[in-house]
Amino acid sequence: MECKIKASLKLLSLLAGILLCLPACESTPDYSPKPRGYYRIYFPQRAYKEYRSGCAYTFTYPTYAVIEADKTPGAKPCWINLQLPQFKGTLHLSYQPITSKKVFNELIEDAHTFAFKHTVKATSIDEGIIRYPDRKVYGIYYTIDGNAASLAQFFLTDSTQHYLRGALYFNTAPKLDSIQPVLNFVKKDMAVLIKSFKWK
Repeated sequence: MECKIKASLKLLSLLAGILLCLPACESTPDYSPKPRGYYRIYFPQRAYKEYRSGCAYTFTYPTYAVIEADKTPGAKPCWINLQLPQFKGTLHLSYQPITSKKVFNELIEDAHTFAFKHTVKATSIDEGIIRYPDRKVYGIYYTIDGNAASLAQFFLTDSTQHYLRGALYFNTAPKLDSIQPVLNFVKKDMAVLIKSFKWK
């Protein structure tokens, strides 16, 4: 009797082992983690309008942008923000009159300093010359690559009376991979703004 029970237990454990091994023998697809995805981005149709005000400059800007006066403490007249609500971004534009050669040199140095403050997070910073002598518009465009807070900055001047600085920021953690498509789209419209820029 005891032998029959032992034989039955052996047979039962053998069957249980076989049943446990059967799922391992099945040809199931390999499940591996998927890479992190991002939401689909819908870009607006490109259309532009002209900015005209009592300030010393005019330019063309995209219709998806909303222009607001800069309300931060210490903001001066003709400091404006181009809000990009669809992309959670802002292009800050700050205007300064040039009152002397010393002021002009300080403003140019400030633009350089503000751009290169991002060196800590940037992988590279490139400078491009802006030059439209027919409109007396000169400046430098800073392309900042990497996970910096601001990925594009510029300044425009006529070298004698007017100076305007622009800086693009997105209201999100700086991750270049995730904002690259939006950045490329917005930079094209920044180029339109700069090419259309005129002093009054």
